[in-house]
Amino acid sequence: MAHGPRTIGVIGGMGPEATILLQRKVLGAIPARDDADHIPLMIDMNPQVPSRISHLIDATGDDPGPTLAAMARGLQDAGCAALAMPCNTAHYYSDEITRAVSIPLLNMVELAAQYARHTVGKGASVGILGSPASRKIRLFERAFEAHGISAIWPDCDAEMIMAIRQIKAGGPLPKARTAMMQASLELVKNGAELQFIACSEFSLIAQSVAGGAPVMDTLDLLAQAVVDFSIAP
Repeated sequence: MAHGPRTIGVIGGMGPEATILLQRKVLGAIPARDDADHIPLMIDMNPQVPSRISHLIDATGDDPGPTLAAMARGLQDAGCAALAMPCNTAHYYSDEITRAVSIPLLNMVELAAQYARHTVGKGASVGILGSPASRKIRLFERAFEAHGISAIWPDCDAEMIMAIRQIKAGGPLPKARTAMMQASLELVKNGAELQFIACSEFSLIAQSVAGGAPVMDTLDLLAQAVVDFSIAP
């Protein structure tokens, strides 16, 4: 029996600009001629989710997990068929989210691991342009190792934290762009065969990478997964 596109729930607000960017990417992925051609999104834009950096790096902030689980339940209760969360680091709490609901979470980190396996193959080294919080918790390593892929990071945690905080506060300013460019160049030097833009703040400065380096934005992978799930037969 034919059905319309499924509604996807977005666990958003981390940060607000990244959530809006996901919506733009999803809109751009649909060859729409009319409003009804687009897929339905239900967005819980909650900038009050406790800071992932404060919780995971500074060890001073509240645990975001219960808030994220409550948002997931609300979206499920509202009729969403699947969930998307445009924050890489927040995927540390993905188990807590999936335990709270019966609908799937389109996992951005696992999507990245699958893309790397299909693109550069088992045994490859893949660079991560992401939050030092993700590095500390080995978020990508856990997913990549299951596919036989090594994750490598630039050695500039302080600069990357500065860039993330600057983008959240003032947008994509030149210092943030410079920090990401330098990190990307370091990954090239260290042998990365592919680089992931793996922080949704960095998605706002996605062009600030080493020239000629193969790069994929995890937010693009998530946007395509949202579309594919919504319109699947």
